[in-house]
Amino acid sequence: MTGPDRRVADVRRAVTGAVADLPDGALVLVACSGGPDSLALAAATAFVADRSVRRGPRVLRAGAVVVDHALQPGSADVAARTAAVCRSLGLEPVVVERVVVDAPGGPEAAARHARYEALDAVAERTGAAAVLLGHTLDDQAETVLLGLARGSGARSLAGMPPVRGVLRRPLLGLRRTDTVGACAALGLEPWHDPTNAGTADDAPLRSRVRDRVLPLLERELGPGVAEALAR
Repeated sequence: MTGPDRRVADVRRAVTGAVADLPDGALVLVACSGGPDSLALAAATAFVADRSVRRGPRVLRAGAVVVDHALQPGSADVAARTAAVCRSLGLEPVVVERVVVDAPGGPEAAARHARYEALDAVAERTGAAAVLLGHTLDDQAETVLLGLARGSGARSLAGMPPVRGVLRRPLLGLRRTDTVGACAALGLEPWHDPTNAGTADDAPLRSRVRDRVLPLLERELGPGVAEALAR
């Protein structure tokens, strides 16, 4: 009898480690956009919670939060479809939270501010012990590279912490290829945010770093740049 695909197992293992300290009966919410990172995380969290119920004695409850930034036409439909997929995975409750993106600092910063405020609010409202975010090693490398480019201080260059308050990032040790592969192995079809394509000159800065800068560094300096930045 063969086990799950390696990438599926790696994501499940990461989630298991990230929630190991939570008490019996704790509610964990997955922040799910429908993209490959958060979708793989949602499936893994549903699996870990279900296994805790079947195997005991510790029981973990798992739900999801889908934040609708209302920045693109049809965003409400995307959020509704993502919520339906989360429910089909066995996650409950699944909360769709529509936000207003109007904070200062540019569109990316404003969207991030609105998203984190929404996640904190839903966690408080539902009594969730943790909210899991789908940031990967690639996201961490991008964050550090952006910090270097902006001349940021030590706090920014330290990158994203695995745990900050109610927020937890189980996948910081895994690559984006792992989450894409996990979704494929599970037969899940992620939603691909068109604004994440960094090929256009007016694309968001992080998207341009992801699609143009990091691949260039890997090509010119050799493999391992992302891992080195994340370290």
